[in-house]
Amino acid sequence: MKPVWWMAAVSAASALAASAASGAVVEVWLGMIAPLAVVIASWIAVARAYDKQPERVTSIMMMAFLGKVLFFGAYVGVVVGVLHVRPVPFAASFAAYFIALYAAEGVCLQRLFAERMRAA
Repeated sequence: MKPVWWMAAVSAASALAASAASGAVVEVWLGMIAPLAVVIASWIAVARAYDKQPERVTSIMMMAFLGKVLFFGAYVGVVVGVLHVRPVPFAASFAAYFIALYAAEGVCLQRLFAERMRAA
């Protein structure tokens, strides 16, 4: 659970700084919150599955991928089409947090898998 707190804390701190620097408060936070929530949810699901049933991790990750594709498509459509936020600051924030948070999750997953392989 430690990675969840680190990702949330760093995301919130950077969103505070970015929104203060850019003046695009709503766009920055909306661009950060969905990638953060999805990465946290997928990290928890994979970590719990790996603890209990490691053989199910791949199938869980594949199902999560499908859910993420659908969710992110709908989310971006709602934020830009319904909430009418400024698309450029939102897209920049969304892309930056999406890439950074998925990179962080990848590092955390690599460490999780490596720890268990060394222990076995």
